[in-house]
Amino acid sequence: MDIQVHSIHFTADKKLLNFVNEKVTKLELFFDQIIAGEVFLRLDKNQEKENKVAEVKLLIPGKELFAKKQCKSFEEAADLAVEALRKQVGKHKEKK
Repeated sequence: MDIQVHSIHFTADKKLLNFVNEKVTKLELFFDQIIAGEVFLRLDKNQEKENKVAEVKLLIPGKELFAKKQCKSFEEAADLAVEALRKQVGKHKEKK
């Protein structure tokens, strides 16, 4: 699976990029036909505390899955977004 991580309005450190890559790569354990993943990490200027946004898009054969979460930290937001995608992948597998 090809994973691209984009940090918008800030520069992400290697630790954060590795964390996000590791989380998204674990989705392959649930569904091995994932083609690519794209992650957008963004700082939202509207709110004071929960201003970290993680958006994850997965390309699978015939479909595109998407999850967006906003939390206090990028790690928490990425973790929740990946968990939501894991559920979507599970539902997709059941349909096949």
